[in-house]
Amino acid sequence: MIFIAELGLNHNGNLELCSELIRQAKWAGADIAKFQLGWKAKEGELNHINKESLDKILKICDYYDIEFMASIFNEESFELSKSINQSQYKIASRTVIDNPELVRSILKLNKPTILSLGMWEKPELPFQDFKNIKYLWCKSMYPTMPWDLKSLPKDFEEKNIAGYSDHSIGIETALLAISRGATIIEKHFTLDKSDVTIRDHSLSADPQEFRTLTTLGRNFNKNRLLGI
Repeated sequence: MIFIAELGLNHNGNLELCSELIRQAKWAGADIAKFQLGWKAKEGELNHINKESLDKILKICDYYDIEFMASIFNEESFELSKSINQSQYKIASRTVIDNPELVRSILKLNKPTILSLGMWEKPELPFQDFKNIKYLWCKSMYPTMPWDLKSLPKDFEEKNIAGYSDHSIGIETALLAISRGATIIEKHFTLDKSDVTIRDHSLSADPQEFRTLTTLGRNFNKNRLLGI
């Protein structure tokens, strides 16, 4: 099981808060702390991360022994990510639709790449000519309500989908996905769900919720592999 704490913009543009998010994500059982490079990232915007800021984030991740990963939204952020030799990549649903050439450029690096399907509506999976992709099922709705999740795969392995990127409130759907074979879970992570700086805080898991998710989720997966 791999658990990704999507920190995204939940640092509110504050590197000190970012450091605490990373620390708490590690405590909560996350394997990966994930950021977004190139989204709302112009100078003066909430998610402006330059090389100096990125180097600091990498040092914090290294100190707390949690893997850094980022979604890449444009060519400039792709170049920034290559400067740090990012070990694996995440591709957001929006990028799959808006910039398929960028997706191909990332995939051509032949590094492990996790791709979200939240805006993908075709029956066949995208970019199947590449073998370094793991797909995540999701709905690009913020938050995703229970009645919008009726197409959640009944068997992730059968669909050739590795995991689930969760935008719902709570952790129940993520646990349901694990029981159905999802082995990668991405969940937004916050220290304060009542923070209204951006919408993502309300649909995120706080540290205790995320810790419950990772603990139960790993046990769910073990039992599923035993055939229970």
